[in-house]
Amino acid sequence: MTNQKYEEMLNNLVTGDEVIFMDEKTLEFTIFCIESLAERLKMSSKEIYKLINSDTDILNSYIIPCYEALHSQSKNYIVEDLIEVLKERGALK
Repeated sequence: MTNQKYEEMLNNLVTGDEVIFMDEKTLEFTIFCIESLAERLKMSSKEIYKLINSDTDILNSYIIPCYEALHSQSKNYIVEDLIEVLKERGALK
């Protein structure tokens, strides 16, 4: 990941006056999840970020707390798991 892309995604993890703090590994994993979902669902990273953050709170209630369990799984497993969570929360059909 380029420094510019990393900085851009870091800046996008700010919502209004609320800043989401996380360590570098968790941030990189979050970016990986956003980009992987965007690719699979053919949506922009910005749309996915909105979906997992403000629309469903999956970022704070699932991805970050489950980092240890999720980050060691395959890309396909992670994406399928996140899609299932999005469906459970009514964000996807």
